Amino acid sequence: MRATVMYGAGDVHIENVPDPAVIEPTDAVVRVTRSCICGSDLWPYKTMEHSETGRVMGHEAIGVVEAVGADVRTLKIGDLVVMPFAFSDGTCIFCHQGLQTSCAHGGFFGTVEVAGAQAEAVRVPQADGTLFVLPVGEDDTLMPSLLTLSDVMGTGHHAAVAAEVGPGKTVAVVGDGAVGLCGVIAAKRLGAEQIILLGRHADRIALAREFGATDIVSERGDEAVERVRELTDDYGVHSVLECVGLEQSELTAIEIARPGGAVGRVGVPQDETMPASRPAFFNNISVSGGPAPVRAYLEELLPDILEGRIEPGRVFDRVIGLDEVPDGYRAMNEREAIKVMVKP
Repeated sequence: MRATVMYGAGDVHIENVPDPAVIEPTDAVVRVTRSCICGSDLWPYKTMEHSETGRVMGHEAIGVVEAVGADVRTLKIGDLVVMPFAFSDGTCIFCHQGLQTSCAHGGFFGTVEVAGAQAEAVRVPQADGTLFVLPVGEDDTLMPSLLTLSDVMGTGHHAAVAAEVGPGKTVAVVGDGAVGLCGVIAAKRLGAEQIILLGRHADRIALAREFGATDIVSERGDEAVERVRELTDDYGVHSVLECVGLEQSELTAIEIARPGGAVGRVGVPQDETMPASRPAFFNNISVSGGPAPVRAYLEELLPDILEGRIEPGRVFDRVIGLDEVPDGYRAMNEREAIKVMVKP
């Protein structure tokens, strides 16, 4: 089959690789009908050291089950499924707590150990606990929004939950990528009264406003902090969704939170240490979050998509074939596209 293989920073190719197969009795093989490029894929695209073997990229997909292992009980050949970016058994203590990204027998797609889904097919470990059967056909018009359930919509929602967003609260979203935009949807959905987006790209700002953002702050650093405080009577916001992962974005997130507020961080941190620990401490600011257990949120978010209450699929502003994936990485890296969908 054909798949996307990254060998190093900026070095992405479409190559023939061995077809996936059932290895463990809990595996399934899924023919990929939709996948996409994630903002987090841009970190290795910028920084990955050269590898002779490379790795098959991609951790978000919808597809059709083509084979199942002997121990798979909840899936059958022909099911249309969404694949969260992490696989999980659904039975361990952490899965029962709704924290599938910490599953005792789980892991992540698109790693050296487990091939990703920017490909014609993918092997899914722990298929029963990972895959979620969708009640639509594979060419349904809702497919873009349903694909966001594999990562960005669930991740934006996780940021909002970690930041304790609720009715009447003021919220800031740091970052105008696909996760940040889905964070705006999540904050609106959870009843936020004021939603401030910190971003500076016109196309993303326009979409954020349609999703529910009430204010836009395009400044950065101290100027951004000052502007947010102006918008909140100098108090700061109750909840901050940090959707970038850089030192500056994390610092800004803590500095714009009001005393007693909360920061939900879902941007993959690019540094070992977190800035502003003393301001967070002295202002009693809660900082939590991490890799979103999107499998835990699927059943909650799915009805809102099926019934048209939210449209997170609008973050996809480019659709490409598998052969065009290297250019899709370039386009997202150069901010020519918000999020690129792939139809193998």
